[in-house]
Amino acid sequence: MKDRIVSQLIAKEEKRQKSVLNLIASENYVSPDVREALSSIYVNKYAEGYPKARYYGGNDIVDEVEMLAQMRALSLFKLSPLEWNVNVQPYSGSPANLAIYLALVPAGGKIMGMKLDMGGHLTHGHRVSATGILWEQIPYGVDKKTERLNYTHLKSLAKIEKPKLVVAGFTAYSRKIDFKKFRLVANAARALLVVDMSHIAGLVAAGVHSSPFQYADVVMTTMHKTLRGPRAALIFSRNKFSKAINRTIFPGLQGGPHMHTITASAIALSEASSLEFKKYAKQVVKNAQVLSGELKKYGWRIISGGTDNHLFLVDTHKRGISGKKAETMLEKAGIVVNKNTIPFDTEGPRDPSGIRIGTAALTTRGMKEKDMKRIAGFIHAALKGSSPAKIARDVQAFVKEFPLP
Repeated sequence: MKDRIVSQLIAKEEKRQKSVLNLIASENYVSPDVREALSSIYVNKYAEGYPKARYYGGNDIVDEVEMLAQMRALSLFKLSPLEWNVNVQPYSGSPANLAIYLALVPAGGKIMGMKLDMGGHLTHGHRVSATGILWEQIPYGVDKKTERLNYTHLKSLAKIEKPKLVVAGFTAYSRKIDFKKFRLVANAARALLVVDMSHIAGLVAAGVHSSPFQYADVVMTTMHKTLRGPRAALIFSRNKFSKAINRTIFPGLQGGPHMHTITASAIALSEASSLEFKKYAKQVVKNAQVLSGELKKYGWRIISGGTDNHLFLVDTHKRGISGKKAETMLEKAGIVVNKNTIPFDTEGPRDPSGIRIGTAALTTRGMKEKDMKRIAGFIHAALKGSSPAKIARDVQAFVKEFPLP
């Protein structure tokens, strides 16, 4: 690369990624093939529109790529094109959610979504998001005692508030989601059911988590979390909603699709259909359960008592450490997590009471249950005030056994 400054920054970031324990629940490592596609010749092509209906010339081959990605997405989740359509053009999850609401809910209408501080996402109607400005959020959370969803309460809330749309999806909820019960929640309000499965899509594809497609009207997912794809999103919709959603993506919100990213998505979707990926997804959950269990043995309170998926929350406030301080202490020791609110948090989001931990990235590097036990020891030592420099050296030596893809 001729640009030495950028080249050096890339090298520094590569060194950082190789030398730390990445426990960010929304990050992963893509395969060399996905990275190659992202830097492919498709980065040059402008393809405004949809296959067979472009606004520019020279798109015959581009059409093949986009239709391949669509076919692979439907196939991965065992969906019939007679019932379902998939839009592979969204740049990321946030504009994808915005497009869904714009297509299906009149401005000012009610959207029932999980509270941000309970594990929901900004784009499920939070007030600082465009989704909270354009629509009224009917917020729901978890039961105070169990820290799990109470579907009976959700159904009662839906009956009273009558939202136009119910969002089932989370960024910091560690338990399995009962999509059948969510369908009943939506039915109680005669609402549409939208599932944001961004975090668990890879687990759903591998059969490790139940699928939402039998019950949902629309399903959105990002590609870059447990699916191990590029920074992109997919919107699956039953055919009666697809025309409105497609029109909202283009020309409503976006211009030309990022064809190099769609090409990379096609590769990631194919990889996710393999037997190897199914084994990977099962290991992700095993690792999360072991890691949360080991931290629990060290005396750390795990929200809801454990996990059924790839992530979990740790209450650090209970032991006198804020989430922000815990994040900083761990990063100095070569362990990367994110500060996170916990249910019924008494602190603010800038310095909340917990941290979020995920195992998708480390599982991609080949780590298994025994390694999670060692990582739990690193985390505990760092949070108890042991020398961060020494832990960081131990972490660097440890991760050398597990190269990046």
